[in-house]
Amino acid sequence: METATAPAVQISAWTGQEKIGRKSNGFLRFSHKCREEKGIHILKSRNLQWKSASARSRFVALEVSGSYKNSPASALESGKICTSFDEGLILKEKAQEVGPHLNGRCIYLVGMMGSGKTTVGKILSEVLGYSFFDSDKLVEESVGVSSVAQIFKQYSENFFRDNETEVLRDLSSMHRLVVATGGGAVIRPINWKYMKRGITVWLDVPLEALATRIAAVGTDSRPLLHGESGDAYSKALLRLSTLFEERGEAYANADARVSLPHISAKLGLDDVSDLTPTAIAIEALVQIKYSVMPDDDITFARNS
Repeated sequence: METATAPAVQISAWTGQEKIGRKSNGFLRFSHKCREEKGIHILKSRNLQWKSASARSRFVALEVSGSYKNSPASALESGKICTSFDEGLILKEKAQEVGPHLNGRCIYLVGMMGSGKTTVGKILSEVLGYSFFDSDKLVEESVGVSSVAQIFKQYSENFFRDNETEVLRDLSSMHRLVVATGGGAVIRPINWKYMKRGITVWLDVPLEALATRIAAVGTDSRPLLHGESGDAYSKALLRLSTLFEERGEAYANADARVSLPHISAKLGLDDVSDLTPTAIAIEALVQIKYSVMPDDDITFARNS
């Protein structure tokens, strides 16, 4: 297949060397190593005034270029992002369309483990000019433990869920964020209360595709997949099926649904593994726009 060379796209994820702790007022204490031109705003609970955090950030910059279509779905799990020149233009266009309708509201990505929330979230944050956070990472840094799996082992799942709720509460007081949530964040109604202050987007990926992705990179970082017998794919598929039975209705509460089979059908692809993360991000922007536009505008847009 011919390759369409694209200009390099930078997906920047900033990380601070300082741990994220919790202040006495209950709010997160974010690292000062934030990007200057993307300084986040922190809401002080005592005086309810916004303060822009200054920044001496440390970046992780990911250079992105690639072929027109072929980008395996495993890229969503690994964090590697390939995009095409055409997709990049469409992505920018859709961001310009939806941006004015957001009014600074945060975007929360929900979905099963391995659905690509972090990868797609970074693309959305970059094109919208938002800051990106992974709620699992914030819990890890707040607790001072290196992984979710370790938190489950050292403490408990309930301990993790309590801290996850506190993180979502704190993030809900901010603006212009894209947040990739943990797969189980949807199971607590209180979490929906916080996330619904923004726009919630469900990345709906077939379980078979999720099991393939997870099996390819291993299950060590997936504490809820431990203890099953059998090969990696079968183990992952069995556990994912059980989890989806428990969470499926909760995911459906999202304001927007991004169905990978639907995107594949629109693009004439036979397998969701042929979708690029950028194509998924484009569909996310389309569905977000439908969820925030007035009903009359939605009807006009879909019929035009």
